[in-house]
Order: sequence, then C-alpha cells, then structure tokens
Amino acid sequence: MQIIADVGGIPGKDCRGFCKYCYFRKVKDGDPLGCKHCLPGHIGCDHCTDGVRETKNDFIQPFIVISSVQTSLMMGNNRDQDLKVNISGGGDVSCYPHLLEITSAFSQWDIPIHLGYTSGKGIDNPKTASDLLSHGVDEVTYTVFSTDAQMRERWMGDPSPQASLDALKIFCESCDVHAASVIVPGVNDGDKLFETCAKLEEWGAKALILMRFANFRNQGLILGNEPIIKGVEPHSLKEFEEMVHSINKEFGLRITGTPLCDPETDAPFAISLDKNREYLDILSKVTSEATIVSSKVAAPFIERILDHVEASSLVNVVAADQDIGCLITQQDLEELDLTDVKETVIIPGRAFVYDKKAEEIFSRDGVERLVARGPDKLSVDGEMSGTLSREDVLKTELIAFQDLIEAINFFGVRKN
Repeated sequence: MQIIADVGGIPGKDCRGFCKYCYFRKVKDGDPLGCKHCLPGHIGCDHCTDGVRETKNDFIQPFIVISSVQTSLMMGNNRDQDLKVNISGGGDVSCYPHLLEITSAFSQWDIPIHLGYTSGKGIDNPKTASDLLSHGVDEVTYTVFSTDAQMRERWMGDPSPQASLDALKIFCESCDVHAASVIVPGVNDGDKLFETCAKLEEWGAKALILMRFANFRNQGLILGNEPIIKGVEPHSLKEFEEMVHSINKEFGLRITGTPLCDPETDAPFAISLDKNREYLDILSKVTSEATIVSSKVAAPFIERILDHVEASSLVNVVAADQDIGCLITQQDLEELDLTDVKETVIIPGRAFVYDKKAEEIFSRDGVERLVARGPDKLSVDGEMSGTLSREDVLKTELIAFQDLIEAINFFGVRKN
C-alpha cells in the first residue's frame, strides 16, 4: 500500500526548466479535450483542461503535505507490512524546497519513503542524497537520461549535472533505484545508452525503463505542442522494441520499455501469446457484436486475443492513428472510416473524448450507434510492469479483458 504525498509543482517551472525532450514543452492553454469525468451537457472539467496540462498546481506548503499523510495514516490500516509513503508531484520532487523537511517529519513514523519521478536537477550537493537516505528513503525513481554529465547539462538543463550523478550513485549504492531514460535518436541511444547502462549496473541500480521519445501528435502530443524538437524522427515501434530486447540481453538490470515492451513479463498483452493461451479459458464467452476502437500499439494484440477466444466473427478492432489508447481524442475519432464500425462501439475508458461528442462522431454517416467505454487499461506498460511479476501481469490483463467482454456483451448487439 502506498500513501501519496503530493507536493504539487508545475512542469517547466518547478523543475529548473524544461528538459529539451519534455512532453510538456510548448504546452499552451487551450479548449478542454473532453473526457468521462465531464458533467452531462458540458464539455470540460479539471481533468481534461488544467489537469492534463498540469499548469495550475504550484508547490504545496510542507505542513499541508505532512498533515495529509498523517490523516491518511490515521484513517488507514497501519499494520500493512508493505506500507510506503510515495512523494510525487507535477514538478520535480528534488526541486521541492521543503523536501528534507517533510522526509524528516515522515521519518518519525518509521515508514519507508519512495521518491517519485525526479531528475535530480534540484540536487546541487550529493550530501542531499545521504540526508534523504537517513530520513528513510529506500526507493527512488530517477530520470538519468545519460550518465554523461555534459549530455545531462545540454539536454536536461541540469545546472549541476555531476552533483546529480554523484547523488544518483549514492542512491544506487544504498537503496532501490528505478532509473529512467527518454531515448532520443542519435543522442543517448546506441553506444551512449550502453555506457549509461554499464554505469548504472556498476553502481547497483535495480532497474531501467527506456521511454521512447515522442515528437508528433500521434505519439501522444495531444496538447498542440508538436514537434518538441524539430527535425528529430523518433524510433519506430519495431526499432524501439528491438532496442529494449537488445539492452535486456546485455545487462543484469531489470529492463522495461514504454510503450513497448517488458522482456521478463511479456507485457503489454502477455495473454496474447500462444504460450499463455490456456489462461484465456477462464474468460466469459463473447455473445454480442461490437467494434473496439483502440490504439495502433494495442490493436494487433487485441485482435489476436479475440481470435484466440473465437470472438473475431463478432467483434472487430479499429485502430485510431494514436499510439496510446488513453490519449485518443475527438480528432482521432473524427479521422476514422466508419465503414467497418458496428452498431456498438467500445472506446478506451480514459480516452479524452466527451461521451456525447463521441456518439455524434460515430453517427455522422447516418447510422445511430451506441458508444460505451471499456476498462481504463487492458494491460500494463513498462512503467508499471517493472515492479510486477509475470503472474501479476497475467492476472491484471485477465481481469481487464473480462471487464471488456462484459461491456461487449452488455452494450453490444446480442447474437444467438
């Protein structure tokens, strides 16, 4: 169990400036995207307006953060042996000016502390890492990008890159470190990536997640901020997957990738593999017709699973021109050809589309279609699977696909 200690923060403002590759670079205010949280009759809510842009959440005062965690402890089950405080925020937690103050306060409760995503750009003195460890920090998720100090300075805008790397080394030697690197082609891939992996392994890091650099709208830049870096063509999905497998073979680190893949657990969509086909026998039978709208990454996997459960004659999959299903927007739906879309449409649960607008889009050819939302997730990406076992992934996927099948059978057109 984790108790979230949200310290707030705004990308670019509370992290000592944007990294060159940052997803939030160039984001501007704009119209709400629409989502499942919007109230009936009104497009827009905190989630799909300010929330997705993360532009309105300044750093939170330390007494509020401490009080919130204390309240959670009082209301929860303190006997949980796996209880942990996870310090996270919209900015960079290492830049939170009261970080040592709140970790010192948390240390009195003898609960392990996890530092959520940090780039270390807020660490000017490696001793800070030692102080945090003495306060009970036993897990850190650290964006390293590269162990080359000059590269960190150039690409991350790190004002004290060597101190940040020295702090990372101290963390690696004393606690569980899950490192992360956004991979920019021709910059920190190839030999540079091997050098980073070798150094992390030498220092004692536990894991490394490789994150494909996104530069275009269909790779997730849905906030009008493409391209992040002009002239850079990100790795193709196939190139990136091959890179993850290559690094995994060479190093003892727990290697995962996002949006693909996890060589150890076979995520995402481990249940699509022939060797796991027997697990699909526990799923309910598909009895209704529907169309599933998904992403370019997920669609082939979903099709294979539907074929395995003998449902492909009833359910077809239409892929939007978007790599991540959760980031499908109204624009993506408007670009779909409705020729093969059935009378019932299942869209991703977290898609950024207003429900009523989705119904209008799918009925624009004169066929009145029912639009429903499926589960929020059908699998897990490398950010989550890196802490899960193969059995955990399979269980998560089976639960999600059972929910999906139930939605199909409930909302779809019944077939005898």
